[in-house]
Amino acid sequence: MKLITKELEKRFEKVGDQSEIENPIFIAKFFNPAGSQTWYASEYEPETKIAFGYVTGMFVDEWGSFSIAELESINLPFGLKIERDINFSEITFNDLMQKNQRLSELYKSKTDEQSLERE
Repeated sequence: MKLITKELEKRFEKVGDQSEIENPIFIAKFFNPAGSQTWYASEYEPETKIAFGYVTGMFVDEWGSFSIAELESINLPFGLKIERDINFSEITFNDLMQKNQRLSELYKSKTDEQSLERE
């Protein structure tokens, strides 16, 4: 799968540099279908194929640069590759953090219920 389409390139260009924005917009989401890693891209430089954004699911969640060419070259088990979430809708950093917090609370409540049922 091509991770950056012409449409995405145009959108990144339109949004531009978000380095001075306190609550940037994520334009694209890439994920490892065989693992927990997710890359949320807020900026992209087509000449270098380097994106900037927020990465989760590794040792720590952090802001940083990542190579789209490198992500496209990763070969995962069972012939899988890093994928672009084609159903992803742009979201701000703050909204993403709130959404993840709600999902985390829902998961915790569900696992607490299951633990009680086993007792």
